[in-house]
Amino acid sequence: MRVLVINSSADLTNAVSRRIVKAAVERLADRDPQLEIDVRDVAVDPVPHLVPGTISGVRGGAESTAEEAAARALSDTLIDELRAADLVVIGVPMYNFGVPTVLRSWFDHVLRAGETFRYSEAGPEGLLRGKRVLVVESRGGLYSEGPAKVADFQEPYLRQLLGFIGLTDVTFVRAERIGFGDEARDAAIVSALSDVDGWVAGLALTDVAA
Repeated sequence: MRVLVINSSADLTNAVSRRIVKAAVERLADRDPQLEIDVRDVAVDPVPHLVPGTISGVRGGAESTAEEAAARALSDTLIDELRAADLVVIGVPMYNFGVPTVLRSWFDHVLRAGETFRYSEAGPEGLLRGKRVLVVESRGGLYSEGPAKVADFQEPYLRQLLGFIGLTDVTFVRAERIGFGDEARDAAIVSALSDVDGWVAGLALTDVAA
């Protein structure tokens, strides 16, 4: 089995999302010692934002410049990593009610007509099926319920983008209220790690080798 790990937090030392992602990968490796792991850290090695000189290379136009060719090559690489994965684990902190822009840029290079989705008479169709996805979300406040839920532009956005390319078997693990002091932060981490344990334990043997 092969897992693609994507981290997006700019905090390399104290990020809750990174801590939980690391634990998830360790638990998967315990389940399958021969697990193959690919890591794409878009905070450490950012995917460039699309600009006038590169957008044609990614969005289907014929690349005619070195910039466009480089953008197409990077898009090909990112899509190949995603295609090769059986499991995808994504760490996403909430930044200003949404996702880090470096993760948005990754999606901008991965969502490509004819490669990860296509248009049909019935509408858009995702082409990446049969994969399981774990999304680890870290949030300073409580956004999964209550009055702040309307300000959650993180999870609905991720669910839409992943589903658009055919990734519909998605589990969200949330570490919330981590900005409410050490006790709340610790409790959020414990709860999220328990959710991760449940997700890993629930994987069928056809998903992760015994």
